[in-house]
Amino acid sequence: MKELSIFIDESGDFGEYAAHSPYYIITMVFHDQNSDVQPAVTKLNQRLSYLNLNDLCIHTGPIIRREEIYAGMSIAERRRIFNKMVAFIRQIDIRYKCFCIEKKHFSDVIEATGKLSRQISRFVNDHYDEFLAFDDVKIYYDNGQVEVSKILSSVFNALLPNPIFRKVMPVEYKLFQAADLLCTMELVRLKLINSQLSKSEIMFFGNIRDLKKNYLKPLSKKEWS
Repeated sequence: MKELSIFIDESGDFGEYAAHSPYYIITMVFHDQNSDVQPAVTKLNQRLSYLNLNDLCIHTGPIIRREEIYAGMSIAERRRIFNKMVAFIRQIDIRYKCFCIEKKHFSDVIEATGKLSRQISRFVNDHYDEFLAFDDVKIYYDNGQVEVSKILSSVFNALLPNPIFRKVMPVEYKLFQAADLLCTMELVRLKLINSQLSKSEIMFFGNIRDLKKNYLKPLSKKEWS
């Protein structure tokens, strides 16, 4: 049996355009279950335990913005966590794809979800034979936004023979947390291109050169074109 797991996360909301939330991004991480990631997961968890962060669910946005459980951490501590997750992603055999819209170009939710649905449909059709090579395709999403659940259901049920949908708890899957990081970094990349980086983002990454060299370029090698 060949099984493809797809872990999905999103960034943004389907509300009206706002300067602090200009994009909506859906990110998919693709993992062939024949490639064992458990040794890398175990190694990551061990490294986190050395920092007294057992069973940590890595949430990239709050790490960068110093929010939630990371509010009391120094920038060096937050970078250590972030860098361990980046190293984990670079080590394992996965691919990812981001689908994005700029909200100011869409008048309502229907138009926005239609555009995203077409992007995802086009991608699946372009790689249709690769998807069909798997006996099972399992889609993991936390059901965070109803619109995303509808997009996933409509596209995958229409295009693939028997997709299997699973509701995921982010803390249970490091690959879902990987999707979260890649989604956040796609947002950072778009904001960099359009000179929209926030003060917290600039402070966290240090400078544009390091951001590109140490993070954006290495991670882009995992992208499924």
